[in-house]
Amino acid sequence: MAAEFIRPENRSDVRVRRARLADAPRIAALATLLGYPSTEPEVRKRLERIRHNDDHFVSVTEIGGSVVGWVHAFAKYSLDVGPRAEIGGLVVDETHRGLGLGKLLMGEAEKWARSRELEAIYLRSNVLREPAHAFYEAIGFRKIKSQHCFLKLL
Repeated sequence: MAAEFIRPENRSDVRVRRARLADAPRIAALATLLGYPSTEPEVRKRLERIRHNDDHFVSVTEIGGSVVGWVHAFAKYSLDVGPRAEIGGLVVDETHRGLGLGKLLMGEAEKWARSRELEAIYLRSNVLREPAHAFYEAIGFRKIKSQHCFLKLL
């Protein structure tokens, strides 16, 4: 982002900015709200790991100085497709949904991806999150497949 703060035209109390370590408590609370329980120390450690890595973008949105949403995008390079951004997470507090904050955050992630010359933005969304699917389609994403996800803890 060129400027530290970006304001939507219709709301002077809304700001979007790059995430800081001090945002860890709210990012953790919002991740937990999304269904990914996280603690402040865990999020702080994750932010410390990626905050100086140009292949990661983490931005928050504030209303009246309080963080009410965040987005994380990262560059993904693989052999089977061209370089793309992947959304690692997007969440807006339930009490602030419908105000255009998710669209604002995704717009900033898209600007970041374009600046990195990435060809597309990819995201995954749980099949149960139908309102989220409608949101993504409304901002230009299209469903390309359904799949199973697997995990092996190390």
